[in-house]
Formats: sequence, C-alpha cells, structure tokens
Amino acid sequence: MPENTAKDVNYSDSPDRVTRTLVLNSGNPESKRQELLDYFQQTFDQYETLFETLACEEAWYEKAIPLRHPLIFYFGHTAAFFINKLVTAKLIVERVDPDIEAIVAIGVDEMSWDDLDDSHYQWPSVDAMKDYRRKVRALVSDFIETMPLDIPITWESQAWIIMMGIEHERIHLETSSVLIRQLPLSYVKVHPYWEPCRETGDAPENRLVAIPGRHMRLGKAYDDALYGWDNEYGCYEVEVPAFSASEYLVSNAEYKQFMDAGGYDNERWWTDEGWAWATFSETRHPEFWVLEGGSYRYRTMLEEIAMPWNWPVDVNCHEAQAFCQWKSEVTGRQIQLPSEAEWYCLREAIDTDQPRWDKAPGNINLEYWASACPVDEFRTGELCDVIGNVWQWTTTPIDGFDGFRVHPCYDDFSTPTFDGRHNLIKGGCWISTGNYAIRDSRYAFRRHFFQHAGFRYVESTAVENTSANPYETDALVAQYLAFHYGETFFDVPNYPVACAQICRDVSQESPRTRALDLGCSVGRTSFELARWFQHVDGIDFSARFISAAAELQQRGKIRYFVPTEGELGDYCVADLAELGLDDIDVNRIRFTQGDACNLKPIYDNYDLVFAGNLIDRLNHPAQFLGMIHERIRPGGLLVLTSPYTWLEDYTPRDKWLGGIRENGEVLDTYTGLHRLLGTHFEEVQPPADVPFVIRETARKFQHTLAQCTVWRRKV
Repeated sequence: MPENTAKDVNYSDSPDRVTRTLVLNSGNPESKRQELLDYFQQTFDQYETLFETLACEEAWYEKAIPLRHPLIFYFGHTAAFFINKLVTAKLIVERVDPDIEAIVAIGVDEMSWDDLDDSHYQWPSVDAMKDYRRKVRALVSDFIETMPLDIPITWESQAWIIMMGIEHERIHLETSSVLIRQLPLSYVKVHPYWEPCRETGDAPENRLVAIPGRHMRLGKAYDDALYGWDNEYGCYEVEVPAFSASEYLVSNAEYKQFMDAGGYDNERWWTDEGWAWATFSETRHPEFWVLEGGSYRYRTMLEEIAMPWNWPVDVNCHEAQAFCQWKSEVTGRQIQLPSEAEWYCLREAIDTDQPRWDKAPGNINLEYWASACPVDEFRTGELCDVIGNVWQWTTTPIDGFDGFRVHPCYDDFSTPTFDGRHNLIKGGCWISTGNYAIRDSRYAFRRHFFQHAGFRYVESTAVENTSANPYETDALVAQYLAFHYGETFFDVPNYPVACAQICRDVSQESPRTRALDLGCSVGRTSFELARWFQHVDGIDFSARFISAAAELQQRGKIRYFVPTEGELGDYCVADLAELGLDDIDVNRIRFTQGDACNLKPIYDNYDLVFAGNLIDRLNHPAQFLGMIHERIRPGGLLVLTSPYTWLEDYTPRDKWLGGIRENGEVLDTYTGLHRLLGTHFEEVQPPADVPFVIRETARKFQHTLAQCTVWRRKV
C-alpha cells in the first residue's frame, strides 16, 4: 500500500478532541460498558463545546439559512433523540420533558414536508435547554450502567440504540458547525478548542493521475465490527473501468479560474436543476467566500481570514458539476465528479480505518484543526486528501444496496433520501468524527445544500443513473399506496375514502375549519377531507409514509410496485387527477411527521380529529385518548376506527384498552373507550363496522372489520 504522509508542521493537537467510534465485537461486557459510557460522555461534552462559540443569545435563535431550524433546536434535538428512540424501542416509559421533546423531535429539516414555520414554535430558553440536556445525560448514563449487555453489540442490542444516539449527535456536531459558519460573524466568537489551520499559500497545479480499473464490492455485512446506518449494509458489485483522478481536491485558486471564465454566467455549464438554483439564489461565488472591496476573504467557522488559495473550495453539488462541465470544455476531456465506486477505488490506497489508525491519514476526526488546510498537506501515494479536509461530492444519487433494510427504531434515516435528488458525499471532512469518519459511511445531501464539502474531478466514462427512482419499492409503503389509491376488491369500498365520508356526514352541522388526520399513512383520507375542510393536518409517525403523501401533494402522482407472486409484480401509478382529486386545493393540507402521543402545541383547536386504525398501534393508547380533548374545540368531533387487534409488538399488554379479562370479567375495547373518553366526550351515534381489504399478493388479501365510533367534545 502507498505510504500515507503529511508535511512536518506543528499541528494544533487537542487530545481531548480526538475520539474513536467503538469496536462492537471485541472485549468483555463490562469493559465495553465503560467504553460506551466514556464515548457517550465525550460526545455530549464535545457537542456542548461547539455551542460555546455562540457570542450572544440572539445567535441561538437566528436561522442561519431558511431551510434549517435555529441552533437552539439542534442543541436540544440530539438529546431528545436519545429519549425518543428509547421510548420507541420500549426501553423507557417516562419522558424527560414532553414539551421539549415534541418541539425538537424531527430533524429531517431539508424535506419539503417538514415544518419550518417560525410562528409554530415557542423555543425554550437556553438555560431550560441546558437543564434538559443535563437531565438526559443523567438518564442515559444510568441506562448505560444498568442495561443488559452482551458482546457483540448487534442491531437487536439495547446498546445499539445508545450507539444510534451517539452517532446521531456526531452527525449534528458537523451539521451544526456548518450553520455556525453561516451565521453573521458578530454572532460567534473564537474558541481555543476550535482553532483553525493557519498555513496558507499558493495552490499547487492540479493534474490527472491514472487509476487502474478493478472489480469493487461495496457495502458491509450486518455483523460488521463498527456501527453503521442502514444504508451502509448490503452488497453492490460493479466493474470499474480504468479512469484518472485529480491529484488534489479542487482548490480555491483552481475554482477561481472557473469563475473568471464566467462560470456563474454561462448556463451551458450547468444542469437544468443547477441553473435554476444559481439564478434563483443569485449566487456569484462560493458560499464561504466574502466579497470585500473587489477581492475575496474566506469564512472559517468562527473567523474571516485572507483567502487561502491553496485550501479546498467549499461548494454544493451544482457548483461542482458546473465546474466539471467547464473543465471538460476547456480540456477536451470527459471530466466529471467521481462515482461512489470510483471513490472507493481511491480509498483502497489507505489500509486503515478509524478507529484503528494511530494518527489520521488526512485532515479528519478533529485530529488536526477546526478548519480545512492546504490541499497538498496529506498525501497517499500519488493523490492527496483521499479522505478528510472536505467531503467529496460524487455523481451518485444515494440508494440502498441489495439486502438493504431499515432499522425498526429509525425507519426514516435513509429512505426519504432515496429519491434521486440526494447525491452521496464521501471521504469526510476535518470535523467528521465517529461513523462519519469510517470507510463505509454513506451520507447524501440535496444538491443545493452546503456542507464542509468540495470535490475532486475524474476523467471517466462512467455513467450514473441520476434520475429519481421511478417506482416506490419500499414494500410497506407500496402496499399502503395500493390500499389508499389502488383498485378495490370483493366489492369492499376504498377504506380511506369511506372513513372520510363518515367524517363528512357527522360534521354536516359543525364548522369545517380545521381537521386533523392522525396516523394518516400515505394520505388518502387527508386529501378527501380537504374537499370539505379549509385546513387539514396529516400526521404520521413514519417519514416513509409522509414522504409518499407529500410526493403526491407536490407532483400529483406517484409510481409504486406491488408484488403479484414471488419476484413478479405490477407497476402502478397513483394519480390525483385520475382519482378525481384534482378539484381540491392540495395547499389546504400540511403533511408532517409526528408522534400522536406527543404532539407539538401547534396542533390544536380542531373541528374534527380522525384517528384511523391508530389506537391499537400506539405504545400508550390511554395516554393519547386522555389528552386528545385538548386538541379539539368544545363541540368538536373525534372519529376513531380500529379493528382492535391488540398485539404486544405495538402495545404492552398492560396498556391494552380491551380484549382482556379484568378481575375475571370480560373487558372489550368499546367499553374501555367509554371509560377513557366519557369525562370529556359524549358518543354521537352507535358504533358501526367499516370493512377493508389489503392486498398482499395477487391471491392473498387481508379482509378486516374496523369499528368506527364518533364522539363529540362536551361544551
């Protein structure tokens, strides 16, 4: 293997800043328990140190960019993640602070369906959020010290949930540092822990280095020794033809050549999507360049400095692609971003990985500086910065490998990005730690988003499929798309439509201003309710379902695949126009991800709440039914449907509302509902059964009866 070398310079080492992700299949349980506790505490400390760079209280509440929450959200979000996942995994029962955990629960904030409206939030004070983090630290520390622990730590281990929380916080260590870098300079202050590189100079001239072709096997086994997110697992094999790669990452100086050639003025170098972004945003230079008196300065996380021309440029994917197209034109070569497989060919030159290296073979893992550094600082063979310094954009949209499956406690980590609009970044950057810094990490961002990301270019004949996935192949999502929008069977009417019609009928004498569809799944009832209600909130716990509903709302159609037998299946389209839903105003609907048992305060004052087939899928249905009156105006309606299929997979037996014997006597769910709802509601009409059929294959169907009950909140 080529030798990994770095120049002899004085690095700003901070030993307390350097951590290693855990090896999960070695050691004994008690030593591993201490390692896990130490890793958790180090992560919590390091994350809080990042927020010590904020210079004033306004900095906590100022949005750095419109598509992200303010930093106060992220400060609480990573702590609440531990609690939310432990609750989801049924490892704890009580929350630390339900109000904070509702406000900061959802962090997938680049999705168009996420709720980023400032008017919907009453952010806690900084002191309150710090106190919340102290309580979470104590709870998680105690959990680590007392939980059962075996080696190896696997997906099924309680310790995996803790690792999930730790690595999630390390993701936000990096993404929050980007937001801090985008705040006004007056909102931040220098900090000795976050000292940038001070070495700058002239940029080296870039050249192409020949890389031999090879057979590559991407993906890792589910028993891998290091923690991974769902998209890392599985297998993808590909023959990579020989190609050439730039010796260095593209420097600020090299990118300036593209700018001087009119890079931001010539549409022919941009993709259609990229040009739309560039013209809409009126971008004239990279995000972290500061134009001052006709020349440029450079924004590090906490300072503005003289332009370091020999550091890598920070750009989004659109800018990187446009540079490559310009480079192709001026060189006559086929220049483009590398594919993921081509990047792995380069990564093969480094025969170690975090956590096993003695010293990082690149500006990564916070082992050197809190900034980028010169592009010729870290050499591996003929290439520099194979890993680290800045992330490297690829031309590959993220998707799952063969064998991909979601973790049951985090089903929305990857799947919302499998849409053809999120490109992979590889190699990590200076602040990439934990899972971010390992070889197999796979992260992707929308092409207009900024990270500490740059690029190297390749001369290559590789062609990636850059179109959006044409069909929804997630089996459960596709099944529910068919259930909501597909054909009916055995003369049983469409169930979401039937439920919406019940809501219409019972609300004829009531106001129809606001409706809430809880457990909305992929959204059909929400669309139907929008025929009659001025505003409809559709909420589901699953981001996979919400993402499909939002796709329909935005594009009017969605394609999906449903199996008929074995590997065979039908390719279907849900089309709002064909379904007769093109005459409704879809802007009346707001789809968001949320927890029915811990709703944000903004979800209130409804004329009607519909909870379809929800209560027997909740961890604590009595808690939900005990608070739902707070969300309904006096005189408003609650419509419940459920087949009452109580299962311990979803609801602990002691939380079942019925289907049990109580003191030797039969207790059915309908009686249980009366007990719980009688204080605040009166029943409007006798219960009625509503049938539904779910198709599994061409010859296998579920035929079920749900009981529908209707309740009016007492005045």
